[in-house]
Formats: sequence, structure tokens, C-alpha cells
Amino acid sequence: MSYRTIVVHADRASNTEARIALAAALAIREDAHLVGAAMTGMPRSMLAGRSYEGSGVYLADYLRRAQERVQQALGHFNSIAERLGVPSHEARSSNDDEYAGLCLQARYADLVVLGQAPAADQEEPSLLPDLPDYVILNCGRPVLLVPRNGRFATVGKRVLVAWNGSPQAARAVTAALPLLRGAEQVTLAVLGNSSGILGESPGADIALYLARHGVNVEVLRRPEPTDPGKAILSLAADFNVDLLVMGAYGHSRFRELMLGGATRTVLATATLPVLMAH
Repeated sequence: MSYRTIVVHADRASNTEARIALAAALAIREDAHLVGAAMTGMPRSMLAGRSYEGSGVYLADYLRRAQERVQQALGHFNSIAERLGVPSHEARSSNDDEYAGLCLQARYADLVVLGQAPAADQEEPSLLPDLPDYVILNCGRPVLLVPRNGRFATVGKRVLVAWNGSPQAARAVTAALPLLRGAEQVTLAVLGNSSGILGESPGADIALYLARHGVNVEVLRRPEPTDPGKAILSLAADFNVDLLVMGAYGHSRFRELMLGGATRTVLATATLPVLMAH
């Protein structure tokens, strides 16, 4: 498989330029079509009304200002894509909230590139704090999460794969194959095997699977940690990797997100790009 269409969220957050630049580099590398997606932030159901009840703010005026913000974000996307030489790209806007809008755009892509949510002490009014969580759990596509700070000249040269034998981890590994095949170093970390599902030689089966796809893997086995999320990020730092691949665990009910501990920790504190699949 390969990435033929990549969608990147275009908004006004502080890491937008780094996020788009990373998505552009991947699109060039994979010869993929790059889509910049921006939403007005308005649920479709609101467009049927005339005003917000009791507020005196007319919906048409709010929509006009929201569309101006969208056009600014997409103009920024286009300028970056053109400057970096992305051969095939387009800007898409929609009158929808970011949750539904990004999940819809993801249906027609191989990979979605999102920005990490702001830290608790940061003010980023343009970025919804639970947006990455929601999209990862609901879009049905792998998501590449770009940290809130920093720029990333490379992604996928040195990769850490967090493996526990779960369906989510298997989907993440499969989704990352285009990057893993071109990696210089792939370390597959197995942290414990308390369930016994990984057999007598944990990691050997998935390493063989990857080898058949042309990926050279080094299997690293460690005891089961107290805090898997912190342990995974610590290994990523120890091996100086530029990409982490892992499954995302949790479920969403009416936007009440219930994430697994490792998923929550990595989403909140990762300082390197993370490819996740649910």
C-alpha cells in the first residue's frame, strides 16, 4: 500500500505551519495528493436557523466571519504547499464543525495529519482540546499527530513501534507500512506479555510480518511498566526516533471520550510525531 491522498487540518493554531510542512513533505515523498481541510466550526443543524436565541447575533454575520477565517487558513495552506513544491494539492472548506468535518474528509484519504491539542497552560482558542482524541477514535483512518511545538525536518527515518498484539496496534502497523519500508531504523518495543497473547517469543510474529514487507526490525523486549505511556515516550527519546507508531485505545459516546492510559499520556505529552490508528 501507499498513501495516495493525505488530508491536513488547516486552522490558526500555533503549530499549523509545521503541521502543513510535514504533511507536504510526506505528500512529495509519497507522490500523494495533499488536501488542506478547514471548517467554519458550525454544526450543519445551526445553518437552518436565523439567529442565536436571545443573543442578537445573526447567524449570517457569524457565518461570514467564520468563512473569512477559513479562507485565511486555506490561503496559508496553499502558500506553504506551493512554496514547498507539492505537485498535487487542493484546499477544501466546509460549513461544519471540526469534529464531523474532519472525520468526513478522512473517509476519502489514506492518512490524516492533525495538530496536538494545546497544553493545559496554553491558550489556543482556535483549537478544540479534544479534537485529536475525537478524530482518532471516530474517523476510521490513521492519524499522524504533530506536536504543538517544534518543526520536524524528517519523519520516519528512525521509528519506534509500540506493539502489544492488539487489533489497534495491528492497524497502526499496517497504516505505517509506507513509512516503515523507507525507514533506516525500526525498533519494535514489546512491554511485558501479561496476557500471554504474544506467545513464547513476543514480537517475533509481527517482526516476521514486517520483514515480508521489506522492513528490517529490531525487537526490543522490556518488563511491563507501571505507566506504559511514559515508558513508550522514554524509549522514543532513548532511541532518538522521529516517529512513534502505536494503537489508540478508547471509545467515544456523545463526545465523552474515554481513552486508555497510554493513549491519553502520549496524546497529551508527545514531543515527536505519532502515527495512531484505532
